[in-house]
Amino acid sequence: MLIIADSSALVALAECDMLHLLDVLFQEVRVPRPVFEECTFPGKPHASRLAAYLADKTIDIDLSSYIFSINGLGRGELHAMALYRYLHADRFLVDDQRAKKVANLNGISTIGSVGILLRAKERGLIPTIKPHVAAIQRSGVYLSDRVVKHALELAGED
Repeated sequence: MLIIADSSALVALAECDMLHLLDVLFQEVRVPRPVFEECTFPGKPHASRLAAYLADKTIDIDLSSYIFSINGLGRGELHAMALYRYLHADRFLVDDQRAKKVANLNGISTIGSVGILLRAKERGLIPTIKPHVAAIQRSGVYLSDRVVKHALELAGED
């Protein structure tokens, strides 16, 4: 399985030290150049860790062949959706709700950082998701109370 990742979810997974789960759960992880640049911008949380992790996972993509409903999306999100289409990916890793909505409207299958944690728990890769979700929340990465509550219920940790 191939997953295309956006910066917000990558930062969230780096924050709870769970980037490696992507390599275990998916055969291939790819990001477009703008996502790499967003993740590794000087001063960005975990920039050096993300630069090392994404070094061999970055691909350039030309947006001119793809049409998406933009609605305030960033450059990285648009390039990631185009890369998803170009590579016929299986999932788009994204936490931003607006980007998820646009992706779903364009037939792109999404999963968020919390979804990755849930999958990892289901496969026995981690015993609980609660401490990882808490680490993401402490970092300032926004997760809605509804998403957190639902995830903890699904994990049997409410």
